[in-house]
Amino acid sequence: MEIEIKSYNPFDYLETKDEINDYMNNAYMDGDPRVFLVALGYLAKKQGMAEVAKKAGLNRESLYKALAGEGNPRFSTVNKVIKALGCKLAVA
Repeated sequence: MEIEIKSYNPFDYLETKDEINDYMNNAYMDGDPRVFLVALGYLAKKQGMAEVAKKAGLNRESLYKALAGEGNPRFSTVNKVIKALGCKLAVA
C-alpha cells in the first residue's frame, strides 16, 4: 500500500485575522527564528509568493529561500516581507 503525502499549509485552516495573528505570535514566541520565518513563508504562499515578492521588491526564488527556515535572511528582508503581507510587527 502506497502512502500519499500532501503539502500542508496551516493558513488553509486559519479563517480569521485573530487566528492568523495568534499563529504568527506563537511562531515568533517559539524562540527559534526559523519557526517564525517558516510561518511567514506559509502566509506568503497563501497570499501568493510571486505577488508578495513583487510587493517586497525581491525575486521569488530569493523569497522562497529566505522563508524556508534554512537561510539566515537580514532583518531588512524580513521587514519588507512583513510589510508586503500587510502585517505589522509590534513589540510588547
